[in-house]
Amino acid sequence: MKLIGSITSPYVRRIRLYLASLQHHDYQFINLDIFSPNDREVLTENNPAQKVPALVLDNNDSQEVDCIYDSRVIFRYLQQHFNQEPLTWQQENLLTLIDAANDSFVSLLLSTRSGHDVKDDKLFFNLQRERIETVLTELEKDAAKQAFSSWSYPSICLFCLLDWIRFRALYDVEPFPHLSAFYQQSLQGEFKLIIEQTDPRQ
Repeated sequence: MKLIGSITSPYVRRIRLYLASLQHHDYQFINLDIFSPNDREVLTENNPAQKVPALVLDNNDSQEVDCIYDSRVIFRYLQQHFNQEPLTWQQENLLTLIDAANDSFVSLLLSTRSGHDVKDDKLFFNLQRERIETVLTELEKDAAKQAFSSWSYPSICLFCLLDWIRFRALYDVEPFPHLSAFYQQSLQGEFKLIIEQTDPRQ
């Protein structure tokens, strides 16, 4: 298998951490600068949606497709491929919340890079900020209920989100004590080494 992505993408990092949690390291990671013309061409050839990650399968992995495009679908493929238990409906909901916040943060970051002031009182920016606040408040409640006590895929995704917004200096999660505690505990947990190895700051 080949995992095509970017070191700085939280969606790519979650797959790398999930594979590490399965103790599976027999894959090739191809790091792209998705904004450079040449690397963007490579990305488009493998994923017409022009998103990372993309998982290129070996010939014997699947008879249906050669490549899987989206991180959530890649996770489902890997989950089945390695005979892992499916997520519960509550875990699916947690993942939806995490993805929603992550998507909004990406939208705000790209808007800022495009020269827009995302603090403007504009409908699009207002909706993103509202979603972020609502989702983080809900995830704080879930963290208080120990929903992320084990290193499950939703926990991996939450860590990647929190570390990415810290890396990009997009948001201060200190007002959310349970999310902050989860983040700090993850840094010192069982997967400390692979977390360090996949750090986007490197």
